[in-house]
Amino acid sequence: MYEDRLLQVQEWWLSDRLYILKDRPAVFGNPDYQMNSSSVQKQLKAAGIDTNSKKYKAVLSEMMKNGNGAMFTNVQAIKNLMSQYDKNGDWIDPNTGLTGLAVTDENRNSYKHIISIPESSREEMFELAKKEFLNENGTLNGDTTKRESVYNNLYRKMDKDDRLSAGWTMEQYEHQYRQAFAEAAKAADPTWKAGKPIPAGALDGITRESVESGKKSVDIKI
Repeated sequence: MYEDRLLQVQEWWLSDRLYILKDRPAVFGNPDYQMNSSSVQKQLKAAGIDTNSKKYKAVLSEMMKNGNGAMFTNVQAIKNLMSQYDKNGDWIDPNTGLTGLAVTDENRNSYKHIISIPESSREEMFELAKKEFLNENGTLNGDTTKRESVYNNLYRKMDKDDRLSAGWTMEQYEHQYRQAFAEAAKAADPTWKAGKPIPAGALDGITRESVESGKKSVDIKI
């Protein structure tokens, strides 16, 4: 999941004027470097930056949240940050090119609820989870797993406002699938535990439908 992304304002100081760390106190409090100062606004507009756009306002808001205050960096830094947002001021996830995947203070406690997600995505996750469970003897290998591709495919099928909840819902399905595989392995060999070879054929009778119809810990409404 995409938790608490923090924009890296790497070009915080005016590189063309050689401001370095020791000059920081001199910059703060200087009205010439306030974002809303006339001199700064002229520079931004001369560079083609629309200071009334949602992109610009999103960047300004993010800078304030990250403790940078409304202090000017340089034009290119502002442009770089603005490129991370779409015309509606929504952050663009760099891995997918999609919006609606940023976890913020505003949505942190509201996106974690079950919603309907495509059956094709659930099937894709089931098949991958089963394959990786067998290949890794019940462990989850973060170096080789292809889980991210399944989630990204799901996000592309969902509306922007549903993507975070869709991802959370998929996590619940994935957990149930893997739990069912583990229970089947233990049923075939009571001494089995993650990391040990899985008894041959232990998962053959498990289908996605059988797992979903037997859910108890999560109430999935499709």
